[in-house]
Amino acid sequence: MSAPSARRSLPDLPDEVNRRQALIRESARLFREKGFDATTVRDIAAAVGMRSGSPFYHFKNKQEILKAVMDEGLYQGYERTVAALAQARNLRERFRALVRTHYGILHDEGSEFIAVLLYDWRSLPPEYKQDIIDVKDRYDALWQPTLQELLQAGWLGANSARDQAAADDVKMARLMVMGAINFTATWYKQQAEKPNPGQRGAKAAPAYMDLDALADRTVRFFMQSDND
Repeated sequence: MSAPSARRSLPDLPDEVNRRQALIRESARLFREKGFDATTVRDIAAAVGMRSGSPFYHFKNKQEILKAVMDEGLYQGYERTVAALAQARNLRERFRALVRTHYGILHDEGSEFIAVLLYDWRSLPPEYKQDIIDVKDRYDALWQPTLQELLQAGWLGANSARDQAAADDVKMARLMVMGAINFTATWYKQQAEKPNPGQRGAKAAPAYMDLDALADRTVRFFMQSDND
């Protein structure tokens, strides 16, 4: 066994855990801003104040860092969703909790992990993909009971009790709802844009929605009824 591998096999000390988490966090930010291919290990090391080779103390290569970033986002999403669902009192609140939490793990400050998964999935080597799929399936399963109840009640989108095929297709419902939310990674901005008064033909900025308002609008868009 080589010396670096031996070091990685030792139990993590608190500061080593902190350094590893800092690497994951800064890697997520850089991957989101520059893309996985354009980000170097030197960039990542510089972002956390390390020497260029130091990240290899914690990870074998850049692809393993990418996997860790995706893992982190899915685990955070799972924990936050479980906590949010525990506070929901009825079916509509459960659906809103799922929607609002997913917006949060996409757009909250420091939450670049899931966006990286969406953009850089193809850069993940095949040997790592199944592990991420297993974790993602665990997160996706949190949506299953709520969507199933909404479909069976005829409250989700165009589906109704008269369309049994749609009412039974929970996977399609999840893909459509989560797909719409995930696509906001391409256009939603955390802060309202201000028009430049010096620019010719400058127009007032469009109405801005925070994540709570965006979640409410999404729930109203997909749900047919406000019944509980």
